[in-house]
Amino acid sequence: MKNIGLLTAIVSLFILLGCNTMKKAGQNINLFPVSQDVELGQQVSDEINSKPKEYPILNPAKNKEVYKFINGITRSILKTGKVKHSNEFKWEVKIIDDPKTLNAFCTPGGYIYVYTGLIKYLDSEDELAGVMGHEMAHAALRHSTRQMTNMYGLQALVQLATGEASSSQSAQIVQALVGLKFSRKNETEADEASVSYLCGTKYNAAGAAGFFEKIQKSGQGTPPQFLSTHPSPKNRVKNIHAKAKELKCRGKSKNESRYAKIKRLLK
Repeated sequence: MKNIGLLTAIVSLFILLGCNTMKKAGQNINLFPVSQDVELGQQVSDEINSKPKEYPILNPAKNKEVYKFINGITRSILKTGKVKHSNEFKWEVKIIDDPKTLNAFCTPGGYIYVYTGLIKYLDSEDELAGVMGHEMAHAALRHSTRQMTNMYGLQALVQLATGEASSSQSAQIVQALVGLKFSRKNETEADEASVSYLCGTKYNAAGAAGFFEKIQKSGQGTPPQFLSTHPSPKNRVKNIHAKAKELKCRGKSKNESRYAKIKRLLK
């Protein structure tokens, strides 16, 4: 495996320096090469595929129109040329059939997972595009491997990427990725990146703000884990709209009627 000797040496150095050093460094730098994000993402995808009861993937063959719709959003975002590692990462979409869960996440290497509960909850295509742009940004900016290195240490992630991790260790890391909480800085970066991505498309670039606005209007208060509560939803709506104005984004498409049709296809 590429760079495995170097990575092992770095791990050994951090062990010698102590856990506090590892934690501090993990907050500021990413020791993984991009190639290992790809390998780690593949391992995580394999782990998710091996647990259909926990992660019931909607059958693509039986839901062609829904997958075509979601993949179309992904392609629109990637075609802007603004997404880092657009050629190196997989950018594969899978839909998890769980109508009760408002969630989406993107693993290292660009494996995108969207829950049916989230699709049904949102009202328009630009809102889903905004959320997907946000999650893709976490992968493109490599927030996940940085955060996971801080949580588990580089050695654990190397073992997962190389297939050397135990089944329990793999399951633990996958579970952590599904509900990963990012720092305030990371969330702000992902919000701004989402606006930047959508600014290069036909969509309303502030689409992600629609989710927070709906959460506030519904009185549910706290958004689901995939869009962290910090900064507050109110501030994020304000910041997202401000970023769209700053970038002079002109896209207005929401495609509410088309989106409603896709929602009806999800039984």
